[in-house]
Order: sequence, then C-alpha cells, then structure tokens
Amino acid sequence: MPVKTHGLRWLTLAYLALLLACLYTLASQGDLTLGRNPWQNLQRTLADFSHPSFLDVWLGPERLEFKADDGRVLRVENRREVERTYLHGIASATWTTLVIGTLGSALAGVLALPLGLLAARNAQAPRWLAQPVRALLNASRAIHTLVFGLIYVGIVGLGPMAGILAIASHSLGTYGKLYAEAIEGADAALFESGLALGFTPWQIVSRPMRRGFYPQFASIHLYLWEFNVRDSTVLGLIGAGGLGLLVSEAVSLFQWGRLATLLLVIVALVVAMDSLSAFIRNRILQTPGVRGSA
Repeated sequence: MPVKTHGLRWLTLAYLALLLACLYTLASQGDLTLGRNPWQNLQRTLADFSHPSFLDVWLGPERLEFKADDGRVLRVENRREVERTYLHGIASATWTTLVIGTLGSALAGVLALPLGLLAARNAQAPRWLAQPVRALLNASRAIHTLVFGLIYVGIVGLGPMAGILAIASHSLGTYGKLYAEAIEGADAALFESGLALGFTPWQIVSRPMRRGFYPQFASIHLYLWEFNVRDSTVLGLIGAGGLGLLVSEAVSLFQWGRLATLLLVIVALVVAMDSLSAFIRNRILQTPGVRGSA
C-alpha cells in the first residue's frame, strides 16, 4: 500500500504540472481570455436560444415584412408556414442521421467480430497475426470519425455513404477491443475444455459458449449504436448529410432559434436511443450496460 500511495502522489503532481504547463502556454500566447464583452454576448445568445424556431409554427407572425433601407417592402412571408416546412426537413434529416449511425454500427460490428477473436489473448491466435490485428484496432480507434469522414468524402463524395463508412471505420477498433475483452473475460475452464475437445476458438465462441457471449456482444453493440447515432449528428458538418448539415447551416447564418430547435431534436434522439438501449439490456439481455471508449 505505501508504494501505491507514493506512486499516486507522484502521478497527481505530474498531472498538476501538466495543467500548469497548459495554462502557461495559453497565457503566454494571449489565448487565456474569454474575448470582448463575454457577458453581453452570453446574454444575447441565451435570449436567442430562449425562443426555439419551432415555436413559430404556432406563435410566429403570419405576415412578416422584410423592408429595404428606404422602406420598400422586399418580401413578405408567413413564418408559421416557413417553420412548418423546416420541421419537415428536420424530420428527414433525423432519419438520415439514424440511418448513418445504424448502418455504420452494423457494418463495424460484423467486421470486428473475427478481429476481436484474433486479438483476444486466450484465443491463442498466431503472434504474427494477432499483433497486426491489435495494431489495426488501435489505429482505428485513434483516428477520429470526422477525419475518416473527410477521407471518405474525398473518395465516395458527399452524402450518407461517407458518414456510414466513417462511423464503421472508427467503431471497428472499439468493437474489436470490447469483443476481445469479452472473450478474454470468459470462463477459462470452459474455454480450455472446448480447446481440449478439439473445437477451434471460433467454434467455441460461435457454438458451445454462444449463449454466454451473445448477451455481452449484443450489449456492446447497443452501447456503440447509441454512441454512433450521437456521433453521426456532427458528420453533416463535413457533407455527410443529416442533422449536422442543418446545424452547420444554422450556425453559418446565425439562426440561433433554429439551432436551438436542432439541439432539442438531437437531445431527444439521444435520450430515446439511450432509453431503448437500457430497456433492451435490462429487460431482455439482463446484462449491465457496457461502457468503453469510443
């Protein structure tokens, strides 16, 4: 215990030193500031966010006039009709976001299964094969989804397919790591008895022990599916479509009311996915939620 306490003390001091170094870097470059008039800007932003645009469906003016400097009426619009049309666009974008997260997760989950088996140490895969697989999974987790998205936009073009491939490429590493940990955490005696009976590691996972592995694998998939749906909401920023595209447009045009509506939709979508995932894990799989780094 004294050794662990001593080590923890040094770790804490090293972390504090890192924090001080980070603060010093910002201060020396003049970046340790909140900008000009931060409180006034905060109040103005909160005021804009306090009126989400979807309220205009019921409360918006039915005859909003846009005038030139000389008083001439340039355009008249019915805000209620405009926002009703915009809400239809949000519904379509929400479905696109769900499609990207769902298909990207499914693709990664399937491709990662054999890789997770090869990466598991108790699966006894040849070293020359296991080491490159572990390196591939680490590299996949290390590269952010947005970086993969930029790469795939250049390859397949704009649209949901780039987002699906980006989600799958990044999640592949996390799926493989969590699959490998689930296999390594299996009952050693059952795994060894399966090998002794002549089963291959793949047969042990897919046949004699599938009832033990399936709930864990399903729980892993549910968690990462939930995470990827949340992650896919920002892929529109790079041209993958979905809610992220609308968020990018709202920010570019300083439409904070519409941004507030979009953020409410994103929160509702994430909460719905979290609730569905928790229900399936607790009521059907009877497995505690899996939490890993994605």
